[in-house]
Amino acid sequence: MADSLDRLFEAVIAARTADPAMSRTARLLGSGRAKMAKKVGEEAVEVVIDAMNGNRDAVVRESADLLYNLVVLWVATGIHPKDVWKEMDRRERMFGIAEKILKERDTAARPKVAAVTMRREYKQRRP
Repeated sequence: MADSLDRLFEAVIAARTADPAMSRTARLLGSGRAKMAKKVGEEAVEVVIDAMNGNRDAVVRESADLLYNLVVLWVATGIHPKDVWKEMDRRERMFGIAEKILKERDTAARPKVAAVTMRREYKQRRP
């Protein structure tokens, strides 16, 4: 799988110089990081919905879309797949391959997303 994502990464890099009128990838790269991040979120939600509905084939298709949009976001933010593989190797050494670092460790330096923060404040203000 890493080989496929590496090839996708190289293809996305090549698409940076393509004509946005002819290349969806070039158009997405030109749309800005916020739009790219939104696409990643949209695809992730579609995977969740299809999984909850038990639609295996749709989960497969939407997962491919999710990976594509994630790789586009990596290119835009200067992340190389090897950076992700290195982090996965580090986690495997610490916790095992099928474990995840607890969120409490990750979120200390991460700013809250405005929409989530606003929703929480709205809920707190309601009588």
